[in-house]
Amino acid sequence: YFLDLHGPCLPVDTACSSSLVALHLACDSMRLGECDTALVGGVHLNLWLANFAAFEQMGALSASGHCRAFDASADGFVPAEGCVAVLLKPLEAAIAAGDTIHAVIRATATNNDGRTNGLTAPNPAAQRDVILEAWSAGKIDPETISYIEAHGTGTPLGDPVEARGLSEAFARHTSRHAFCQVGSVKTNLGHTETASGLASLMKVVQCLKHRQLPPNANLRVPNR
Repeated sequence: YFLDLHGPCLPVDTACSSSLVALHLACDSMRLGECDTALVGGVHLNLWLANFAAFEQMGALSASGHCRAFDASADGFVPAEGCVAVLLKPLEAAIAAGDTIHAVIRATATNNDGRTNGLTAPNPAAQRDVILEAWSAGKIDPETISYIEAHGTGTPLGDPVEARGLSEAFARHTSRHAFCQVGSVKTNLGHTETASGLASLMKVVQCLKHRQLPPNANLRVPNR
């Protein structure tokens, strides 16, 4: 409304993946010619005490008050607030316009866990499959990947499942071990829930900008 834009405009609520699903839909809209530029945002505010109570009852909140993603001492996530927005354009158009290009999105993919034991028990096979789909769509050789920014909430149940999904995805393409580092911005910011996907993207963009891996990227995921 304020910018007088006329392309597709919609809210997306897929829980913690909301902002990345919004990114996926924006990329699809540009591929379909529905728009030539896209603004994608994610925002999360902790306004309801009932949410804290629900997560505490599930055993998802960190008792220590620290998020330790992919760490043996991980005891849950730390709630956080945040707002992130990115401007997307087709690469050729951005180059032609002389825009500052911070990163290139090769491909995106989405799927759903299907039936699991609940919100805190994700499906490693589904996570493996969506990673493989994104790699295939982007024509990416997994052996060339040196870093993965993971969801990594710091829960003792969710993180091992995510690590397993990543390991199984790599194992489909390579027998190499311990060559790709993994990190999670939640160790720095906490879990911004609906905005967490774009927060992770911004961390990766900063890594590319400064040409270095983040200090907490110290986990090497095995391929088995």
